[in-house]
Amino acid sequence: MKKVELLAPAKDKQTAFTAINSGCDALYIGAQNFGARKKVGNCLEDIKEIVEYAHKFYVKVHVTMNTILTDGELEEAQKLIHDLYEIGVDAIIVQDMGIIKLAIDGKLPPIVIHASTQCDNRTLEKAKFFENIGLSRVILARELSLEKIKNICENINAEVETFIHGALCVSYSGQCYLSHYIGGRSANRGECAQACRKKYSLVDESGNLIAKDKYLLSMKDFNASKHLKKLIETGIKSFKIEGRLKDENYVKNVVAFYRQEIDKYALKTSSGKFFLDFEPDVSKSFNRGFTDYFLDKRKDCFNFESPKSLGEYLGKVTKVGKDWFELGTEVSKQDGLYFNGFGCLVNKTEGKKIYPSRMDGIAAGINVYRNFNAEFEKQLTNSKIKRQIGVEFITNGKTLKAIDEDKNCVQITLPDGETPKNPEKMKETFIKQLNKTGGSDFYAVNIKYSGELPFMPVSQINEIRRSILLKLMDERLKNYPREFQKPLRYTDFPSQKLDYRANIHNQTAKCFYENCDCEVCEMSAESGSKPKELMRTKHCLKYAFNMCQSPKKLYLVDEKGKKYPLEFDCKNCEMIILSSENKKEA
Repeated sequence: MKKVELLAPAKDKQTAFTAINSGCDALYIGAQNFGARKKVGNCLEDIKEIVEYAHKFYVKVHVTMNTILTDGELEEAQKLIHDLYEIGVDAIIVQDMGIIKLAIDGKLPPIVIHASTQCDNRTLEKAKFFENIGLSRVILARELSLEKIKNICENINAEVETFIHGALCVSYSGQCYLSHYIGGRSANRGECAQACRKKYSLVDESGNLIAKDKYLLSMKDFNASKHLKKLIETGIKSFKIEGRLKDENYVKNVVAFYRQEIDKYALKTSSGKFFLDFEPDVSKSFNRGFTDYFLDKRKDCFNFESPKSLGEYLGKVTKVGKDWFELGTEVSKQDGLYFNGFGCLVNKTEGKKIYPSRMDGIAAGINVYRNFNAEFEKQLTNSKIKRQIGVEFITNGKTLKAIDEDKNCVQITLPDGETPKNPEKMKETFIKQLNKTGGSDFYAVNIKYSGELPFMPVSQINEIRRSILLKLMDERLKNYPREFQKPLRYTDFPSQKLDYRANIHNQTAKCFYENCDCEVCEMSAESGSKPKELMRTKHCLKYAFNMCQSPKKLYLVDEKGKKYPLEFDCKNCEMIILSSENKKEA
């Protein structure tokens, strides 16, 4: 079986610990600055603690530095990267090519660098460009099919990472300027205002209303769990769960679920066994309904009714009373229910009767979902998950050896002592006490015994066990397989001319592209350039409303009445949202 990495999100230190204990092989987290989720930064002290805990289990820690930077910020970013390297961070995830130029110029430590999905990595040519530069990993766009992913994996030697679960950006990552255009909050600067989760109307050139006040750009959540086997066969190295804004229970449930699923088809890249006391179920955590997006055949990937959590489907309302209704499924007090764009809490239940906090919109025959499972959330909160490393003990009566599952080995000499009056009883006691590793990072998988032991009281055996396990952990950390970034170099970029869509925000990044034989015609939208395209997306409103053959020009209208022309690239099955000032006809 291949080894593949399960990569988990973490918004803070506690969530990181939970992700590790739930089974991830690596985690990604933001530092105090320069991450695409600006609200969830973390100080160096916390990241250092995370690294120290993660490396016990040979779990890697990646730090997101995937925003575009100003000239002034680049120097600060350079210092941060040095600090991250010093505390043992395994990799940084970057979008700004100014950072790559710093590495080429020898101004960065040899920390592993990954090309963020914000780099718009949706073609083989782009992936090969980053491989030719020398980057260790390319993180693919979410919109790719299994066939395209396989083609990239088969034609580059760099590691390939892809998303498998979580919220979807409707735009190609790194190519959305809608939030910045509307209110100055740039997605490329970590300040996205989520304009895609707002209401819009769709009209044609004659003003005819096709859809009114719907969440026309709101995607369902990604769930690739049914495609894991095929994705592993394509050659993917790392499977990424989205969610650096998600809470601890979400991360616990989703990571544990994908750990179990991936283990059916591949080996983990980290160490340890996971002891769960709950049954993971991703439908019970926050989700807007699930889609496998464009991995296979094109399906409905949107949820026009609400950008909020849909949750798990319970069934249809069978009966309605004055202040109650009935379902064919049991619910609990304080469960959150969703139906027809509305939501309510369950105040109480009596037999089959459910008494909600509101009755608006409840009618016989409607579909009901549970978007907050009170019992399951309580179970997650109270769960005592843990992760431990397998260890084998070997003794000949004179020495005790401990070998972990990664073949790290230490040995100590056992104390001299009197011959026990009951050697068999001494052996039983020794084995019993060695097995008591519950409070440590290890669990005993086997104990091999030969020779005769001297008499030792239980307290002395316990101390021996603690001592050898501490020594074994020191040996593990000493042998931690840290990777280093190989030297980078310039190479030709797939395009010869670049405009605002290259997101060049500083002079160092501009110089990088010029050294890659590119003419920079325009700096970033955040620098003041006027983007013609506010968003390019595989989600198509013509397709959604069965209008693929219609010649009508369409417009998106926001809640303030601002009209955005839509353009359709039917050959590539893409929709483009143009700026409202754009004179180009849609």
